[in-house]
Amino acid sequence: MASANGRLGQHVLAVLDVVLRVPSVFIIDALFNSYSDPGTGWTGATGRALIRALGILVSSVVLVLSQKSLFKFYTLFVAVLLGTASVLINYYGTSHIDFYSAYNRAALGFGLLPRSGATLWLGLALLQLLLGLGYVALLNVQSLCAALVVLDIMAPLCGLMLELPAHMRQALALASGAVLAAHAAVNLLWKLKWFYYSCRYVYLLLRHMYRIYGLQLLLEDTWKRIRFPDILRVFWLTRMTAQAIILVYVVRVVRSESGLQLGWDLFWDLTSNLIISGCDSTLTVLGMSAVISSLAHYLGLSILAFIGSTEEEDKRLGFVAPVLFFILALQTGLSGLDPEERLIRLSRNMCLLLTAILHFIHGMTDPVLMSLSASHVSSVRRHVPVLLVSLALFALPILLSYILWHHYVLNTWLFAVTAFCVELCLKVLVSLTVYALFMIDGFYNVLWEKLDDYVYYVRSTGNVIEFVFGVIMFGNGAYTMMFESGSKIRACMMCLHAYFNIYLQARNGWKTFINRRTAVKKINSLPEVKGAQLREIEDVCAICYQEFATSARITPCHHYFHALCLRKWLYIQDTCPMCHQRVYIEDDGNEHTTFSNNNGYAAQGQERAEFEEEEEGGANADMAAGGAEPENDLLEDNDSIEYDEEEWGTHPGATLVEEEYINDDTDSN
Repeated sequence: MASANGRLGQHVLAVLDVVLRVPSVFIIDALFNSYSDPGTGWTGATGRALIRALGILVSSVVLVLSQKSLFKFYTLFVAVLLGTASVLINYYGTSHIDFYSAYNRAALGFGLLPRSGATLWLGLALLQLLLGLGYVALLNVQSLCAALVVLDIMAPLCGLMLELPAHMRQALALASGAVLAAHAAVNLLWKLKWFYYSCRYVYLLLRHMYRIYGLQLLLEDTWKRIRFPDILRVFWLTRMTAQAIILVYVVRVVRSESGLQLGWDLFWDLTSNLIISGCDSTLTVLGMSAVISSLAHYLGLSILAFIGSTEEEDKRLGFVAPVLFFILALQTGLSGLDPEERLIRLSRNMCLLLTAILHFIHGMTDPVLMSLSASHVSSVRRHVPVLLVSLALFALPILLSYILWHHYVLNTWLFAVTAFCVELCLKVLVSLTVYALFMIDGFYNVLWEKLDDYVYYVRSTGNVIEFVFGVIMFGNGAYTMMFESGSKIRACMMCLHAYFNIYLQARNGWKTFINRRTAVKKINSLPEVKGAQLREIEDVCAICYQEFATSARITPCHHYFHALCLRKWLYIQDTCPMCHQRVYIEDDGNEHTTFSNNNGYAAQGQERAEFEEEEEGGANADMAAGGAEPENDLLEDNDSIEYDEEEWGTHPGATLVEEEYINDDTDSN
């Protein structure tokens, strides 16, 4: 029970921490979007600029305060508000209200209450008493001083009860307000020492973190500490709710006066106005991005749960979607456009964002699809969700393109959306084709040596098409920048696109092709054993632990492997999986190596003896040259040789593992 209460208290504090920071964002947004009259001269403009800068600075400081300091700041702020409210009520009550002529009348004009109106000033006295108690409680005033402060607040009401003249009541109210203001100023000056040390502590802490961790980690820590995405969501939703209430009130007033009929057109106009006002500044665009982040995050979690994936990297949809939306907004200057043009641009950005989200979802489903097919999972319930998502990813781009082409004419934006949709459909087809190949391989339950080639051809075709689309999109972006809407952000994004989606993809694809061709050439240069000689080996492949059905390849170090298994190994590193010697061909000894196996067994005794003599001669030569002890690898069994992955990776003959090969080349067993 205590732990549950503790968690509830932590949640309440977290909610208060977010809610109390939201007013600072409202103030900053209002100051940034405030209108300045150019006709007031440079002095007025300078004064307004200074006031605006001071307001932004104070609001920013309050925004990044620690939780304890934030609560203390709002405690002082609310106390000052209560004191100000009590002073204003005293002044207004003593100056502008005639309590002795206030009375209630019935509909026919009969007086229901006496003319004295004592009930009104008694209610006013109760209100002032509550304000005074709240003021002294928040400022933590001592008992005697607290009583004096409450009496000072209640003093102007004594003038009402004693029926003093109006000018005396006003003077008494002003004196009471002056005393209360002096008391508040003394308390604030006393708290100034705490404010100074708090600011100094924050400054030293930030400087320490900046020197040790750097600016990036400092910003990330502040971003998480103040829960800035939650603040932006609350800010945007509160702003939209307030504007919706105002619009509904205006519609009701207009409807009551002119008899306006409600309909879908009116509803669409209200919704359009809300959407337009929801992205009219940089902060509102950030708020909309935060809301999109929440929606995308829960969408990604739902899809991961539906397809049965547990990859942590696939949970980044809530980060990718808002970043892309904000970049598109900055690139197109969304907040600075006219209202009608802003709505059109926002809808176009949303279409581009939708296609990007679909591409990301395909990246989430493709590994699951490949894993189910390559591991030969027979459960239909595991396959159906992934296949349904894949089919949806194939159908949604077609539907989106169909709708857009029927409502818009061809332009650079529609061309970009269509290209993204076609590219996504092709990627889905590639994934489904590879999935079908693996499922066919698992259905027949025999070694399909050509499977790796077919998978490579399909994926290479998809990568080439994706590269072509990348080049086309670069040309489309260059045309847009030169002839439609050029900007620095668009130029930067085009440079990033050219580097990541064109240059790196072309370089990695070329490396994949060269390494694969090299591996195939090496495999073809190795001796091959078939027929009776293969049956005499009586061993299994040291990579897949399967028997040699039709043929085997022999490395120069006299180890036997399936050609397909050895080729996959050579994609990773150019060494023997058993002894880590480089895979190369020697002219001498090729005839003898065809009669040895992984266990060192020879079919004919004479050939085995000749082979051992050659090995001893080579070992003696090595000892004479370098003083090293010979290693008889032929007497070792496949299962008796174990190496760590680190030892493999640090071997002088090893090559770097290319990630593209690991993705493209798969295990068919």
